[in-house]
Order: sequence, then structure tokens, then C-alpha cells
Amino acid sequence: MALLPDSATQADGSAVVRVLSYNIRSMRDDTDALARIITACAPDLVLLQEAPRFFRWRKKLARLAAASGQVVLTGGATAAGPAILCSLRATVERTEDTLLPLTPGLHRRGFATAVVRFGGARLGVLSCHLSLQGDERHDQGGLLLDRLAGLGVEHAVAGGDLNEGPEGRTFRRLAGTLQDCRATAPWGGEFTSTPTDPHQRIDAVFATKGIEVLGCGVPLDQPGVREADLRAATDHLPVLAALRIPA
Repeated sequence: MALLPDSATQADGSAVVRVLSYNIRSMRDDTDALARIITACAPDLVLLQEAPRFFRWRKKLARLAAASGQVVLTGGATAAGPAILCSLRATVERTEDTLLPLTPGLHRRGFATAVVRFGGARLGVLSCHLSLQGDERHDQGGLLLDRLAGLGVEHAVAGGDLNEGPEGRTFRRLAGTLQDCRATAPWGGEFTSTPTDPHQRIDAVFATKGIEVLGCGVPLDQPGVREADLRAATDHLPVLAALRIPA
């Protein structure tokens, strides 16, 4: 299988950006394997779910970023789990973490968001981990679309653990407005859960309509990504997308 394009800034100011979305289960598993996977994928943006949220969470997130050639952009406990890492290629305009309405008896959820630039390309970014409960998840899908629109940028990307597959109504709600990157340009593996028995696609990357999707999927054949590391790192498989962002 052909590899995804490398990161690049084009002469016209547009940029090829590699985006990785990954549920890391609070770094409770093999963090060395996790860092090796992120490093091998050579992302410009890493959209994390279940980032550390409790004791010394900032230090743990910073350690993962440093071990995988990234810096912490935003999120973690301040977004109730979602976080964003970025490479030094990104110029950061602003960040904002948003907590979503709390349903009694359910987990608090939130969005980690940012606006960044790569060359002449400006990009809104959102990392999410949607509810296990269907009605709340559907409401959060609407809030996600509102939040992206509220970033005030023409081009944006959102990624995360949706807790449902493409047949679900929240997934369909997002795909009705945004490009489901995997469906637009399939590449690599399809299923993201679980690493030992991949049978469902509940993690996804979405992009606004003006972005060109060059490929998206689980980076099974990416050089440096080993099956043993994928099994050891966390209880989800990562999703890697290559996107061309207009200037």
C-alpha cells in the first residue's frame, strides 16, 4: 500500500498536514509503545482522547509529547480528556477548552480546540470524545458542529472517539456536514476497536468541505508502526489522515 504524503508547504501557500486521532486510555498502558506509534506516524497534529486528567496530568501529557516529537497545544483535564499535541511546524493563533453540559450520572465531556497555521493555510482543530449515551451523544454532535463554526475559520478538522460507527445517527449527523475522511479517501485499516479484535470503526477524522483528503485510516503499514506496539499502547487503534489545506 502506498504511504500517505509527507507534510509539506506548497508554493501557493497551501499545506499538506498529517493529523492523527488516538484514544490513549489515560496512558495506563505501554507509554513507550504509544510514543513510538505517534513518532512513526509523523503527525503535525495529534488529537488525543482520554488524555491524563488527574494527578500530575500536565507532566504526563508533556512527557508523552516530548517522547513523540510534539508539544502540548491544549486540553487534558481542562477539556475533560480531549487534548491536542502539535509539531513545531504549527504556528498557534489561539486555543480554547470547552466543557459540555453535564448529564447527572454520566461522565463530564469537553472539546479541546485551537486555530493554527501551516504556511499560508489556516486551520481550526477540535478533539472530542462523545458520550456513551445515545441522546447525549447526538446533542454533543450538534455542539461539535456549532463549535467548529464558531472558530471563525474557513477550514477545520475534527477527530475523536465517537463511541458509535458510521451507521449511527450522530456519526451520520457529522458526516452530513463534514467530510468523513476515511469514507472520502480510504487508506490503511478501517476498524479502530479493539486492537486485538478490530471490528468497529468508532474513531474518525472529519474535515470541512474545502479541504482535500489525501488518505485516511488506521496506519497498519506505516513504517515504524508495529502490531505489537498497537496492541500494547492502548485499547483503540489510531486514525491517521493526510489533508491538503488551501491557503
